[in-house]
Amino acid sequence: MSAASCLLTEHQFLCSICLDVFTDPVSTPCGHNFCKTCITTHWNINVPYQCPNCKKVFYTRPELQVNTFISEMAAQFRQSAQQKASSSSSEQQVAKPGEVPCDVCTGTKLKALKSCLVCLVSYCETHLERHLTSSGLKRHQLIDPVENLEGRMCLKHNKLLELFCKTDQMCVCVVCPYLDHKTHDVVPLREEYEGKKAELGKTEAEIQQMIQKRRLKIEEIKHSVAFSKKDAYREIADGVQVFTALKESVKRSQAELIDTIKWEQRKTEKQAEGFIKELEQEISELKKRSTEVEQLSRSEDHLHLLQSFRSLNTAPPTKDWTEVSVRPPSYEGTVRRAVNQLEEMLSKQMKKLLTEVELKRVQQFAVNVTLDPDTAHPELILSADGKQVKHGDEKKNLPNNPERFDTCVGVLAKQSFSSRRFYYEVQVKGKTGWDLGVARESINRKGQITAAPQNGFWMICLRNENEYKALADPPVCLSLESRPEKVGVFVDYEEGLVSFYDVDAAALIYSFTGCSFTEKLYPLLNPCNNDGGKNSAPLSMVDWPSGRSGRVPMGQSPSGPVWAGVGRPGGQRKEKRKKD
Repeated sequence: MSAASCLLTEHQFLCSICLDVFTDPVSTPCGHNFCKTCITTHWNINVPYQCPNCKKVFYTRPELQVNTFISEMAAQFRQSAQQKASSSSSEQQVAKPGEVPCDVCTGTKLKALKSCLVCLVSYCETHLERHLTSSGLKRHQLIDPVENLEGRMCLKHNKLLELFCKTDQMCVCVVCPYLDHKTHDVVPLREEYEGKKAELGKTEAEIQQMIQKRRLKIEEIKHSVAFSKKDAYREIADGVQVFTALKESVKRSQAELIDTIKWEQRKTEKQAEGFIKELEQEISELKKRSTEVEQLSRSEDHLHLLQSFRSLNTAPPTKDWTEVSVRPPSYEGTVRRAVNQLEEMLSKQMKKLLTEVELKRVQQFAVNVTLDPDTAHPELILSADGKQVKHGDEKKNLPNNPERFDTCVGVLAKQSFSSRRFYYEVQVKGKTGWDLGVARESINRKGQITAAPQNGFWMICLRNENEYKALADPPVCLSLESRPEKVGVFVDYEEGLVSFYDVDAAALIYSFTGCSFTEKLYPLLNPCNNDGGKNSAPLSMVDWPSGRSGRVPMGQSPSGPVWAGVGRPGGQRKEKRKKD
C-alpha cells in the first residue's frame, strides 16, 4: 500500500471543493471523488444537483457512500503530507497575531500568501500550489491575504460580490440586478473601484494640501511667537530703561529733600550756638562784677567804698534778650512741595523718555528715500544722487509733464507706500522755511494748492525762522521747546497715523490721527524759496544703513492754508493749539 501510494500524485488525494486531503471520501455516479461534507453542502445550496468537476446533472439526489479504499489511501497520504508540511513549516513563516493564517493548515497555522475569492479560503505557500498548477484553479481570482472572506459573499444569494449598485451605493452579486436591484445603475466592481480610487487620490491630494497649509500655519504661528518674544524683550528693555531713569530721579529728589531739611536744621543750630556763646560771655562778665561788688561790700575802708561805689553799683553793659529767641524752621509743606516738584519733573522726564522709546521703535521702519526729478518744480535744484533739494534763482526749461509741480515749489520721492508702516528723516538745519510730509498719488500738482488732508496732504512747515504749523484744517500753530535740525516722519498706513518728530530732542512735534488712506503715499518736500540767500540751505534726506529698511504705510485727517508759489505755513507742537 505504501509503495502504491508513492505512485499516486498529490492532487489525486485532494478534494476539488475544499482543496484538502479527502475526509470521508465519497464517489458520485459520474466517478468523481469529494469529501462527503463538501459535496453534501454543495448540493444543499445548488439545485439541480451537479458534479462540481464534470458539471453532470443528477435530477435525483444520489445516495453517497464512503469509499473505504480511497479513505485508507487518503489517510496514508494525509499522514505523509503532515510530515512533509511539518518539515517545510520550519522554512515558512508561522502566522503572527494580526497576520492572516492559512485556513487549510491543521495544527500550527502558517502565514497565508494569498486568498481565493472563488474558494473563499486563504492559503499558505504549500496549500497554494494547486491554484498555481491546476488548469481549473488557475482561473480563480487570487488576492493578497485578507480575513473575513465570507464578507465578500452576498448573504442573500450566496454569490461573490462582483458588482456595485450606484443607486444604493452597495456591493452586490450577479443575481441582485435581476431581483432587488432591478433597474438600478449597476457597474462592475472594478469600474467603481477605479472611480473611487481616483476620488481617493484627489482626496489624498486635498488632505496633503490641507496638511501643508497647516504646517505653514504652524510656521506662521511660531514666527509670530518669536516676533512677539522679540517685541516683549524689547519692551522689557525699554521699560527697565524708563523706570530705572525715573527711580534715579526719585532718589535724587529724595536726597535733595533730605539735604534741604538738614541744611535748615544746621542753620538753626548755628544760630542757637551763637546766642549761647554770647550769653555765656555776659554771664562771665556778670559773675566777675558780682565778685567785685561782694568784696567791696565787705570793705571797712569808708573812702574806698564811696569812691568805688559808683562804678560797681551799675550793671555791666549787656544785651536785652527779652525779644531774642531761636525759632525752629517750619517744615510744613516741605514734603508736599518736593513731591509736587518731583511730579512735575517726572511728568516731563517720563514724556521725554517715552518719546525716545517711541522714536527708537518707529525708526525700525526706516526707509531710504530718493527724490524724483520728474516731479520737481522747475526752480528746484536736486543733487545728483537725489538726496538733496534746494530752491534756485532761475526757472529751468523742463517738460511740463503731468507729474511735475508747476506753481508749488515741491518734489515727490520716487518711492511709494501703500500698506504697513514706514519712516524717513530730513535734515532741515540752517533753513528759515520748509514744508515736509506725505501726499497721496492723486494730488493736484498744477496751479495753487491748499495743503490739507482733505486734498491729500499731511504736512508740517516752518515760516519766518520760528513759526511752526501743522497744515490741518484749520492750520495748527505749534510751540516747540527747541528748533529742530532733523525731522522724522512716520506713517502707519493701516492705523491712519502720520507723526512728526524732532529727532535730536526726541520730541513729538505733531500727529495726524484717524486718517483714511486708500492710495499710494509719497514723501513730499518743499524747501521754499531761498529768500535772497537766507534760506539757501538744502533739505537733505537721511540715509540709513542697509538692513535698517522699514515696512510699509496707512492714513488721513485735517486740512490747511494755500500752498502756492514758494511760500507756505508750517508747524508747531500738538499741545498748544490756536487758529490762524
